[in-house]
Amino acid sequence: MFGTLTAAFGRQYEVRTDAGEILLCVPRGKKSLFACGDRVQIAVTGPGQGVIDKLLERTSLLYRSDAWRQKLIAANATQVVMVVATEPSFSDEFISRCLCAVESQNQKALIVLNKTDVTAGLAGARAQLAPFTVLGYEVLELSAMENVDKLRARLIGETSLLVGQSGMGKSTLTNALIPEARAETREISEVLDTGKHTTTFARLYPLPEGGGIIDSPGMQTFGLVHLSPEELESSFREFRPYVGQCRFRDCRHDAEPGCALREAAASGKIAEKRLHQFLQFRTECEQAKRLVQGW
Repeated sequence: MFGTLTAAFGRQYEVRTDAGEILLCVPRGKKSLFACGDRVQIAVTGPGQGVIDKLLERTSLLYRSDAWRQKLIAANATQVVMVVATEPSFSDEFISRCLCAVESQNQKALIVLNKTDVTAGLAGARAQLAPFTVLGYEVLELSAMENVDKLRARLIGETSLLVGQSGMGKSTLTNALIPEARAETREISEVLDTGKHTTTFARLYPLPEGGGIIDSPGMQTFGLVHLSPEELESSFREFRPYVGQCRFRDCRHDAEPGCALREAAASGKIAEKRLHQFLQFRTECEQAKRLVQGW
């Protein structure tokens, strides 16, 4: 019997079988490396219960990592929707990190600017997102409290993973798109200027029109230690025309003469900030790997 993993609770997993039955399953053996959206082979062990026998091949896997662990977010998503809002404030560095992970998996990316009805923060949010639109990433503006039809049209037929920092309105968007989901929402903490973590695990909701939404927990960091320097470099899409064009084959794009990336940044062909972020992310990855190796 085959099914799709729709939620994870530690070592227990909710699986929707291809026949539409919902089973609470555990993995066979000690390993528990499954993610929401995984396709699995299962065996029924009792009423409403089963065991996962086999993980089927994934088409994609989005996850984040630091020096000590990896956090699986979702498998087999065809599109990643990054949700930001006019309030609370969001980090454009977080978006860059997420885009690196998305590009490394060759997934589609869409940025949603939520809460556009809060006009006080609208201009600032648009300014923060402008560099990403220059790179060709689409930004969709809406208010989950008013109308989500524009977003709904972009989700049909896709398995879309919603990611973002806490308080951006991912669960509210999910409720607006799929009212029966009844995902929990809470008020934003104005004192801390951050949202409360309302979703504690990723969950896959089917869309009535076809496709599905994976609502993931809000996160404040997005580590990229699992990416190699080459993978990280190629995940910055605007760098690609300049890769291999530096004077030195092993150029680190830091202070070497004849660096194509630094020259492109100096001439305004790529953003200085994005080059700085790349160097920052690479340094973090290298430092984390040294910690693991005990250097």
